[in-house]
Amino acid sequence: MADKVLINLATGLEDSERVTVAFLVGGAALERGRKVAIWLTKEAVRLALPGHALAVACDGCPPLDRLFEQYAAAGGELLVCPICWNARKLDESSLVANARIAGATPMFDWIGDDDVTVFSY
Repeated sequence: MADKVLINLATGLEDSERVTVAFLVGGAALERGRKVAIWLTKEAVRLALPGHALAVACDGCPPLDRLFEQYAAAGGELLVCPICWNARKLDESSLVANARIAGATPMFDWIGDDDVTVFSY
């Protein structure tokens, strides 16, 4: 596996199971010493707002807020699509600490010349 993992998450809480899986995959990669960024697009950009990552996707699924906190504590980054963010008229000053506005070019800058494993949900 590459040293970096990029997860494209285009689904917000309208499909909390996909969100849960994305954060499970991101957390597992961080546990293995990988650098991880989740690129939030479409409705997923709302996950970069404090207190928004609240859901239990299914019976037996871990609570999303716990996965979200573990991901942040382990150094996971959130890259937030600026077009999607602005289309929803969200306030950039309200981003959670591990999130930053980052379009396609900054996302590719994050990848750099490194090999990257990509997941999409």
